[in-house]
Amino acid sequence: MPNAQSPIPSPQSPIPSPQSPVPTDPYTWLEKSLATIHRADWYRSVQPIDGRSGATVVLAGQEVINFASNDYLGLAGDERLITAATAAIAEFGTGSTGSRLLSGHRELHRELEEAIASTKQTEDALVFSSGYLANLGAITALVGKRDLIFSDQYNHSSLKNGAILSGAAVVEYPHCDTAVLKTQLSQQRQNYRRCLILTDSVFSMDGDLCPLPALLAIADEFSCMLLVDEAHATGVLGKTGAGCVEHFGCTGKPLIQVGTLSKALGSLGGYVAGSSALIDFLRNRAPSWIYTTGLSPADTAAALAAIKIVQQEPQRRAPLWRNIHYLKTLLQQLPNLKLLPSESPILCFQLPNATDALKAGKQLRDAGIFAPAIRPPTVPTSRIRISVMATHEAVHIEKLVAVLKDISWRQ
Repeated sequence: MPNAQSPIPSPQSPIPSPQSPVPTDPYTWLEKSLATIHRADWYRSVQPIDGRSGATVVLAGQEVINFASNDYLGLAGDERLITAATAAIAEFGTGSTGSRLLSGHRELHRELEEAIASTKQTEDALVFSSGYLANLGAITALVGKRDLIFSDQYNHSSLKNGAILSGAAVVEYPHCDTAVLKTQLSQQRQNYRRCLILTDSVFSMDGDLCPLPALLAIADEFSCMLLVDEAHATGVLGKTGAGCVEHFGCTGKPLIQVGTLSKALGSLGGYVAGSSALIDFLRNRAPSWIYTTGLSPADTAAALAAIKIVQQEPQRRAPLWRNIHYLKTLLQQLPNLKLLPSESPILCFQLPNATDALKAGKQLRDAGIFAPAIRPPTVPTSRIRISVMATHEAVHIEKLVAVLKDISWRQ
């Protein structure tokens, strides 16, 4: 395909011969690719959940204890969110009907953005239709072909793909290794117009936290922007549930906070929070906000209700952290489990390969525990990922540990 500088060949221009014969059916490769995915034990399929999400769910007709949900505070089934969502539908209808810059903006959107900015203690915030879109939009707006991105090796797909789509030069630094990051910046920063450091605050498939204070110091030293994805921290970490930035005492520091409304806040959507200049710029330059239908009234109202609950009911996080500490204490009785370091509701233990992870996941499922296998290419090493919720009861956690005892020999 010609590049932007090359003239488009005329119909008379010679066309290079392909390296292999052109297939008669251009879709035949799909079946071959699927077969390869099956052979590698990487194949995935959806499983229907009946009724509301909660600490227990009915999965494909079987009642199981749910350790696969990101609904950390149990708000997705809260009656107050349901009431807020249904009231918004009654008033505004089911959809926003257009992008926010056209017909899709409602005052409800602005109320949610102000609530997010208040929670994050930033000057402003901007709501996107998903957390993935928030990352794609922010990154591609902030940097381009003359710029440099440093991205943690274990960052979420949305951060990695946003970096690729931006056209900037992208360097992945070893997970949470600030020494290597600093060395790389000292060697390369001066060659680029702008530089952006990308990191999750809570790493979703490991459960550990980024070294935020050190990253802020490095960003300041080398004149870099810093974007932190608070998806799994918002509502969970910090004195008021504002996230990892609050947890580390970095509120008010010069950084860009991205997050989602679909995890601890029990709704759907994403956001960017930061300075008023940043948010005003993104309204004019973030393509995934400009060209996407605004968040639905129901999702907007539910997220707003959830933020109010997080602000007004700090005690709601107490049972979550009690459950996390209780599970960690019980897991110490299983020394064969390779539990990854975690400071969040996400606890993972590694398994040798995808086959063993699938077997472990099936054994858990057969015993009434829903904690599926996580495999490459999502993660470099296969594992079982356990998500703790505030609504889990002690008996749920005890049953999980009892079943894990039976599969620990697979480590």
